Amino acid sequence: MWFNTKGENVRNGATHNTKQDVISAGVIIGAALLAWEGAVRVNQTPVYILPAPSAIAERLWQNGSYLGNAALVTLGEALGGLLLGLAVGIATATLITFLIQLERGVLALAILVKATPMVAIAPLLTIWLGFGPLPKVIITALLTFFPVLINVHSGLHAVDEAVLALFHSLDAGRWEVFRHARWPAALPYLFAALKVVAPLGVTGAVVAEWAGASAGLGRAMWLAYANLNLPMLFAAVFYSAVMSIGLYVLVITLEKQAIFWRRNNALSAD
Repeated sequence: MWFNTKGENVRNGATHNTKQDVISAGVIIGAALLAWEGAVRVNQTPVYILPAPSAIAERLWQNGSYLGNAALVTLGEALGGLLLGLAVGIATATLITFLIQLERGVLALAILVKATPMVAIAPLLTIWLGFGPLPKVIITALLTFFPVLINVHSGLHAVDEAVLALFHSLDAGRWEVFRHARWPAALPYLFAALKVVAPLGVTGAVVAEWAGASAGLGRAMWLAYANLNLPMLFAAVFYSAVMSIGLYVLVITLEKQAIFWRRNNALSAD
């Protein structure tokens, strides 16, 4: 996603007005909330089965400080895990790009990690490492690692053969080829992975907190669930969703700055 000089989104040659997109999304969400509120009131659904949006909003107002503090704990764990998984994923993809003989073994191990259910690992990490933030960071890092590794590895090998031939004709070293050809080619793949794992990082931290935590949104959700306090549960889910959206928007913003040539091409085309 990028913008032209008129402040409009440009996607694949099509132009979309950002203001209209926001208004459209607001209308759709507002209509869905009104339908939800109306259905609950008309059917007189018990609050312990499905609370109305108004009841959730009231709980958000009454417990804003508590949920805000819990959200900060979860956000810290999610960011820590995302950064760790990102660093290890990029480093591993770079390693197997330089050392081709390690590629099959490393990818097989990565697939094994990916195939292991995180829900099963979270309680074990809690037993081994305690109720602090470390198990949550590790779970989030494991969720981040595989998509980053696969995407960056694919991007590093997506360089045009003509570009590689040009670098080789200039007698460029492997590091120079990596820095000036392979890494720029991998950036779009990296950000494609980050758009998936950034929101998923919050989910991973919350799931890990359900397995055992002294603070965080997962802990708040577990307590609300145990007490059939559905408005509080939905309020915590709301905070989790807002954080996920915020991280997604942050990734898009960073992408526009890092892959600046796309934005420049769009402006030139306009």
